[in-house]
Amino acid sequence: MPRRRPRRRPEPTRPLVGGHQHVEEWSDGDWVVRQITGATSSKPYRCPGCDQLIPPATPHVVAWPMDPTSFTGDGLDERRHWHAACWRARDRRRRK
Repeated sequence: MPRRRPRRRPEPTRPLVGGHQHVEEWSDGDWVVRQITGATSSKPYRCPGCDQLIPPATPHVVAWPMDPTSFTGDGLDERRHWHAACWRARDRRRRK
């Protein structure tokens, strides 16, 4: 099973404010990952891992690909909000 390993790289320049972000290496590429605290989460999001709502004020993870796959923008349109457990288990859940 592939392991995720945080990779030390220069912080990517993204027009996002606050929070700590880092790069994680997964089998489908490198991802910029940001931990969101409950205090900074003000609206609900749908987790792509379990398809359940992440209620406002719930700590969770925001992730987007280091190398965008879309032709427009810089990958921010590919950001997804995940439950932390769903993000950690995403390789096990991946549909083939």
